[in-house]
Amino acid sequence: MSIIVDEAPGYIQVFSDGTVKRFSPEIATASAESTDGFKSKDVVIDPSKPITGRIYVPDLWPETEQVVELLPVLLYFHGGGFCVGSTSWLGYHLFLGGLSVQSKSVVVSVDYRLAPENKLPIAYEDCYAALEWVQKNQRAEPYLESADLSRVFLAGDSAGGNIVQQVAKKCVRDGNCAVKIKGIMPIHPYFGSERRTAVEVAAEGSSGSSVAMNDMFWRLSLPEGCNRDFYGCNLENDRELSAGEWLRFPAALVFVAGKDFLKERGVMYAEFLRQKGVKWVEVVEAEEEGHVFHVFHPDSQATRLLHKQMSEFIHGV
Repeated sequence: MSIIVDEAPGYIQVFSDGTVKRFSPEIATASAESTDGFKSKDVVIDPSKPITGRIYVPDLWPETEQVVELLPVLLYFHGGGFCVGSTSWLGYHLFLGGLSVQSKSVVVSVDYRLAPENKLPIAYEDCYAALEWVQKNQRAEPYLESADLSRVFLAGDSAGGNIVQQVAKKCVRDGNCAVKIKGIMPIHPYFGSERRTAVEVAAEGSSGSSVAMNDMFWRLSLPEGCNRDFYGCNLENDRELSAGEWLRFPAALVFVAGKDFLKERGVMYAEFLRQKGVKWVEVVEAEEEGHVFHVFHPDSQATRLLHKQMSEFIHGV
């Protein structure tokens, strides 16, 4: 008889026979009809894997307009500990649609393959493939016709913020990268290590510990034989770029939340980038908010402020 061996209540159950059951919150469907100032469309990025996505465009011009205004492009990678999450979740749909309107950007949200069935670095590879897809399909996909590929940004929350770091690195390292990334915006990024921080040590023994939940998601998503000192988890082991390549790393606006257990790791990430010589790094804190508040409360005042801060970065960097 198969039993539950790992569980995030309301999100995922992993059974002893290897099967996985996921639970989704409320789902939103894409719509070509303008809703709250934006349109959206589901796309297939790679049917063989599969990798899919959803594109959000602001409703800025009439259908008969002959001259299309070129807009910045934002690739977004959802969170969920690499194991759950989807751009179709209502919270993400509303947040990203609203962001496309506020920032006047084309937003491409990626549904990468999930662990534990697809362990890291598959999520990294899928999201880089999505970036290549945008470049190759800019002329063929109507929702990308207004995409300005000279103004491309990467953003993501939690595990998605971790993915942002890896995709940006590959773009710097790979001389054949299809586009130049102007900036990155990790939101409450998800990093870790075998060695506990002071915050983690203090929280480790508490009931319903965030430490235990984080450990579970890392255990489910890391490659076989790896621990939390894996290069994608522990920044101290992130040694893939040379000193000269770090100087070409894009500007970074790192968002943290004051009531988020992962705030400490986000601040450490920003300091890591500064020590590597990244030329522009800033941290913005939502002092009274918790982890990924913008997904749980997409219509909140704090989320509207986050939209504004992201928009200002997109148009100001």
